[in-house]
Amino acid sequence: MNDHAADRRAVDGDMMFELFSDKWTLLVLRRIYLDGGAARFNALKRQIAGISQKTLTQSLRRLERNGLVSRHLVDTAPPGVEYSLTALGNSLKLPLSVLRDWSESNAHAIHHAQQIFDQKQTKSPRSMVA
Repeated sequence: MNDHAADRRAVDGDMMFELFSDKWTLLVLRRIYLDGGAARFNALKRQIAGISQKTLTQSLRRLERNGLVSRHLVDTAPPGVEYSLTALGNSLKLPLSVLRDWSESNAHAIHHAQQIFDQKQTKSPRSMVA
């Protein structure tokens, strides 16, 4: 294997982490999965607690740019926009369900670690330098 191929795989891996590095991307994908693979913009906005219109728009555009969802105008009164999973977006169901299962299986351990960390912080606050 040449160095160029290894460098390309590293860049591709970095791109994947960048795509899923914010909480909204995964929440938007999850909501579309739960809605049967397609969801209207306003329904997503109502169903995802705390997401702003701007953030939802940015997340959906990023997902569309990366080929995970497609955008369709819906001819209704008033006109609407629906986002549906592409074949590539559907292919994420299994990996994301594995991640969800891991999160559910380890939720107690994560909460416990957070409590220990938070207790340490209140007893001896660290300086702003990491």
